[in-house]
Amino acid sequence: MPETNPTTRIRDPKIATQDTDFRPPKLARKLVDRLSWRQDQVEKRLKQATKRIETLQKYLSISNDVTDALEKLSEELFEEVLGVLETQLTVALQEVLDQPIVFRAKADFKRGSAVVDFLVERDGFEEDIQRGQGGSVQNILSVGLRMFALATLDGSEHRRFLVLDEQDCWLRPELVPSLVNIVHRAARELDFQVIMISHHDASLFEKFADRIYRFTPDGSSVRVKQLNPPANVLDDN
Repeated sequence: MPETNPTTRIRDPKIATQDTDFRPPKLARKLVDRLSWRQDQVEKRLKQATKRIETLQKYLSISNDVTDALEKLSEELFEEVLGVLETQLTVALQEVLDQPIVFRAKADFKRGSAVVDFLVERDGFEEDIQRGQGGSVQNILSVGLRMFALATLDGSEHRRFLVLDEQDCWLRPELVPSLVNIVHRAARELDFQVIMISHHDASLFEKFADRIYRFTPDGSSVRVKQLNPPANVLDDN
């Protein structure tokens, strides 16, 4: 019987294949450690995401209440502004026209926006603004609303400059100085410049205008002449 080399091994092909795919224990431990680290990272991110979701859910649970509160606050502030507007324009109407006229601004809030109706009252009865006093009420309110809009602008971004083109057209001559006086005071207090264009006699503006110019047609051109105001025009009074 022939001798067999003791180092020679006869393996089944299946067993040989299994031995080839076998990984050493050290490599397996490294793989397990790597997978464990990844699992820890995933769990950490999951906890962070869960915490973030819980925070968002808390905000969402009160979002409707916050929205309602902000809308209510906005409405209250807007109505407060309208109240100031009503008071100031009522004073202007009564000062110029010398009549018991009250200015009203009624706001209706729908879907986050406001619709405002303007009207005037006399002894509790409503009057048409456009027809009141032959258009004089409309003249005065138009000036007041423009001044109010101008006063709300940011002075660092907008130059406060107002041009009033024949805003006194429906006023009787004797009422014009009162309107000019209001414009003059408001311009000084709010620090903006006003140019008033009028067909009324220049003497009606002498007491309150800083400068008065008369424009006279002259054929195809226009002659411009500055009228000297009285000495007290530039006073603050």
